[in-house]
Amino acid sequence: MSPRRRRSPKQTFGVLTVVLVLIIGFAAYTYARQYQLPRYLAWLATLSVITFFWYGFDKGQSKRGGLRVPEIVLQLLAVAGGFPGGWLGMLVFRHKTKHSSFVIILVLSTLLHLGLAPTLMAL
Repeated sequence: MSPRRRRSPKQTFGVLTVVLVLIIGFAAYTYARQYQLPRYLAWLATLSVITFFWYGFDKGQSKRGGLRVPEIVLQLLAVAGGFPGGWLGMLVFRHKTKHSSFVIILVLSTLLHLGLAPTLMAL
């Protein structure tokens, strides 16, 4: 019998993120539909909550020396719409503030979504 291979942190946190998006996204979509809010706001809220959660989790793990959330997961969440949670995570947890790549990704994500918002709010 061969030994089991462990999943990489990218796979582990990627799968956990998808599960969280499905669960929280369903709740946000239901709420948005009930109160006739744009689905785009539900999307941004879902990804922001998850991004904020991962920032806090990663900060705690960095202090304890535990398994860290891969940077690519945090950055992809920001680009996909979790940029408000990323900004809030940087402020509240003082996490990733010295990484210029995170600031650049958050600025570009913010600008991207500000540009897309008028179109996506109408959907």
